Amino acid sequence: MKIPAWRRAVIKVGSALIAPDGNGCSSKYLLAIARFINECRERGQEIVLVSSGSVAAGRHHFEFEHNNVPVVLKKAMAAVGQTHVMESWQRFFDFPCAQVLMTHDDLRDRERYISIRNTVNTLLEHGIMPIANENDALATDDLKVGDNDNLAAMVATVVDADALFICSDIDGLFDKDPNKNKDATLIPTVEEINQDIYALAGGSASAVGTGGMRTKVEAAEKATTHGIDTYILNGRKGSKFEVLLRNENPGTLFKAKENPLSNKKHWLRHTLIAQGEVLVDSGAVSALRNEGASLLSSGIVDIQGNFDRGDAVLIRSAENMETIAKGICRYSSHELIHIKGQSGSAIAEAYGYSPISEVIHRDDLMLWSKK
Repeated sequence: MKIPAWRRAVIKVGSALIAPDGNGCSSKYLLAIARFINECRERGQEIVLVSSGSVAAGRHHFEFEHNNVPVVLKKAMAAVGQTHVMESWQRFFDFPCAQVLMTHDDLRDRERYISIRNTVNTLLEHGIMPIANENDALATDDLKVGDNDNLAAMVATVVDADALFICSDIDGLFDKDPNKNKDATLIPTVEEINQDIYALAGGSASAVGTGGMRTKVEAAEKATTHGIDTYILNGRKGSKFEVLLRNENPGTLFKAKENPLSNKKHWLRHTLIAQGEVLVDSGAVSALRNEGASLLSSGIVDIQGNFDRGDAVLIRSAENMETIAKGICRYSSHELIHIKGQSGSAIAEAYGYSPISEVIHRDDLMLWSKK
């Protein structure tokens, strides 16, 4: 069965492929991937590489106890290792590569998000391959994406890729744990990512979840909702890339949604992290779902969490706590406490000013599907 044609793809390569023995970068698995990239470019297809491995690549420069590596030491490893990762990739190619480092804070800020998009597009227009990674040397926990599977999905949406290839150390998603069940069967195609699929992925520490299978499914969900076909394949087997070059499925294909989210709606749902919650009455729920309305102060029942103007918040039903939507709030939590449940005219009379009528404007709001 032939796979869907693609023009631009993101390839995610993890630490286990870049520095498999923990002693710096190795060409053991990268050579086959590099050959694939070269062949794709010869065909006129564009590649953006998301490469982990900076900590693993720099690890051998430091003395430490294996079970107790301080965060600051990991950051130092990443700082020196990132140069090795770039050098390792560049030696495979006759064309130039460009380093693009980012944090989650860059992706959730709309201006920086668009800046990344423009920079990567400009590099591709000039025949330069972007190599993206999380800025592990500087990022703090609250600014990190946390794993490069999800980072790759975010990058794929930023650059409007057609395909995302997640190179793992397992052949794909199986119907049961392949390490414990000899009759485990590879699932070649996933039409819809639901709770059953997540159950098969297990946790990051489970046998089925080798290489963090759950994060790969999460990444696939992010990408497919943006219309991006997503593949999990075994990056340790060079033959898998030969299969890809024949336009055949080398692992598990998660099929793109036929009606993908717009770029901004996708950014709202999958990139922004909610900083709090707004509980609304049944009237507001109905208006949001059925009338295409913005969220007004009069429909707000309660506020949970502390957030500032411009932060993303979840909108939940006060009746049953069902998540209705996520949106960018025009008020802080402190301000909303004083104006919740009141109309604009009542607020103007009580406080002597006319407030912005929409707490969350419809253009800055992403509805959840009704359960």
